[in-house]
Amino acid sequence: MSTDGTFTYNGGKVEPGERQNLRYGISETYLGDPVRIPVTIINGEQDGPTVFLSAAAHGDELNGIEVVREVAHEWDLSDLAGTLVCLPVLNVPAFLAQQRYLPIYDRDLNRSFPGREDSTSAKRMAARIFDNFVAPCDFGLDFHTSTRGRTNMLHVRADMSDDDVARLARSFGTNVIIDSEGSDGVLRTEATRVGIPTVTIEMGEAHRFQRGLIDDALAGVKSVFAEYELREAGSVRWPGWRTVIDSASEKTWIRADAGGIVDMHYERGSLVHEGERICTLTDPFKSDNIAVEAPFTGLLVGVLENPVVYPGNPLCHLVELDEDVRRVVEREQSAGSR
Repeated sequence: MSTDGTFTYNGGKVEPGERQNLRYGISETYLGDPVRIPVTIINGEQDGPTVFLSAAAHGDELNGIEVVREVAHEWDLSDLAGTLVCLPVLNVPAFLAQQRYLPIYDRDLNRSFPGREDSTSAKRMAARIFDNFVAPCDFGLDFHTSTRGRTNMLHVRADMSDDDVARLARSFGTNVIIDSEGSDGVLRTEATRVGIPTVTIEMGEAHRFQRGLIDDALAGVKSVFAEYELREAGSVRWPGWRTVIDSASEKTWIRADAGGIVDMHYERGSLVHEGERICTLTDPFKSDNIAVEAPFTGLLVGVLENPVVYPGNPLCHLVELDEDVRRVVEREQSAGSR
């Protein structure tokens, strides 16, 4: 951002009080045609932080696209104090192919940030996105879903050792925050490293819009806007209970020890107790049933949707709850089942 509040990028600018929709070139196809990502920039008349909202760094992860689009094009932002940079589809080639990774040597765009202009195609794309639309921001929310065949409850992933990131993560108002620094090349990791606190929002599954999760994520965005005073109305939400998972011993991926067909007995977000059967693995003849039990009492943050597995495939993502939180969740889920 310039000192007069103008948002600038390579090739254009957005003055205070202006909105701009553009398709920004980040690469070229084999035929030399431009690869362009959609960008909406809303620059409020009042001073405030500059925030990016991004989705579809993996091309088949659709829920976040609708979150970013609705904020940009359906919310009344006439009172916006600050600037919004809305990036609903980061990975356009993968989105067009409806696959997770770039269809150019199958590279992961979300392992390519902050990018390099003289490197691979993925890193060149990442550099143009990062330099123009992430680097000018004060913080960001990056929306994801689980990969194909699995589903996640809405939760935040964040480096909670960074106070600014922790503030952002808590203000989104989810029940679960998974504390991790993040891998090299991941957008939230690399943005945070250069002083732009960023969190990942995980929600649902690939290849679909899930209205309930989208609405809950939109409530989280409103909560963030309230925390940072981007809008006059709104309040920071408290989800009723919260757990921050900050140790490897508090979470585990439970994996199949045999190939077969899975009968999942719980949904995402369910509380399971130590020793309870989470799912059953069977063969085509149902002659060899293998019970998969919870190694500790915890919450199923993610579960399998596609009911077929090879040995080693993940079945569910289980996180441990402390005793006080567990009692609250038990009461909540017991009331909900009546």
